Amino acid sequence: MVQLRHPCVLARKISQTFSFFLELKALRASSHAAMDPVESAKKAAAFKAVDTHIKLDVAIDGADEADSDLTLIKGGGGCQLQEKIVAAAAKLFVVIADYRKDSSLLGEQWSKGVPIEVVPMAYRPIQLKIESMLGGKALLRQAKSKAGPVVTDNGNFILDWVFDGKHNWSEVNQQIMMIPGVVETGLFVNMAKIAYFGMQDGSVKERAV
Repeated sequence: MVQLRHPCVLARKISQTFSFFLELKALRASSHAAMDPVESAKKAAAFKAVDTHIKLDVAIDGADEADSDLTLIKGGGGCQLQEKIVAAAAKLFVVIADYRKDSSLLGEQWSKGVPIEVVPMAYRPIQLKIESMLGGKALLRQAKSKAGPVVTDNGNFILDWVFDGKHNWSEVNQQIMMIPGVVETGLFVNMAKIAYFGMQDGSVKERAV
């Protein structure tokens, strides 16, 4: 069960994820709340960015996939760097997703690979290095509405590493991060502490580590 105490510095992704979190029965408002907890939280002006609050109490976000250890793949939308910075700044990182993101092993549900943000000039040698070192295919993500590769908010490219089999994700993440030109990976290892999955029957499955 997640409880928010008053006051609480809360970071959330601007998406339906946060609204879903507020509507979970696990959320209990502080006795200091002056109105309905959902509406109060939605309207609160106290939600600040990481540049204002270096230490966050709670960060809430979704995931492309989560395994049994709550190792996550994130970055399907290309924002894994910012998302990881926020998650790392929080005392508690909470994940909310639907049943399609719940897996025993990474790769069971998500087939698009691990997003890796890279410096544009280095994408080709990084691509070759990852494939020779870890196998699989590291594909340069292409834009859908324009010609050429996707460019992140940070001006970088994204490689989607499509992998095979089971891996030690902590070691894999370290290996990739050691390659010159890699900015960040979409592997969130030992970061999420609790996850809520919306199931097909309307129930909520909770997993904590």
